Amino acid sequence: MRIGNGEIDVTKGDITEAATQAIVNAANNHLWMGVGVAGAIKRKGGIDIEREAVSKGPIKVGEAVITGAGKLKAKYVIHAAGMGQDLQTDAQKVKEATKNSLELAESHKISSMAFPAIGTGVGGFPLGECAEIMVAEAAKFLEKSKYLRTVAFVLFDEPAFDAFQTALQSHIVC
Repeated sequence: MRIGNGEIDVTKGDITEAATQAIVNAANNHLWMGVGVAGAIKRKGGIDIEREAVSKGPIKVGEAVITGAGKLKAKYVIHAAGMGQDLQTDAQKVKEATKNSLELAESHKISSMAFPAIGTGVGGFPLGECAEIMVAEAAKFLEKSKYLRTVAFVLFDEPAFDAFQTALQSHIVC
């Protein structure tokens, strides 16, 4: 879907295989990479991604940092702290983590990035609400971005894919 200067895509797949300049890690604020998206990124991209991330933390929940992407196709990993050590998240944390990831990509002149569904795995945040928040933040950001042109949501399973497709369709209607 075209938005402002760019586009939003929703696909089902493995974010570690995304053909974007950056991928987003759904991180905790200490930036340790254990399970879920973080674990998959570390397994495929290498331990150096986690080492570099941890050296930049801890950060506040809602903030984001950028690292290299090791052996991944992407050039960068943006670590979006959607939760703290309590492994809990909420709408405001998801919104801030999304917005700060977009701003970080823009400041590094990144033209394309891929997001997972932040906070919906270990954090247990509802998929539908997450999708609505993240799609709205991406759409709003693309209206004014100078460098960022493509925001992809790469979802691992059918329920997440469906939630983001629905949110994107709803955004088109609004």
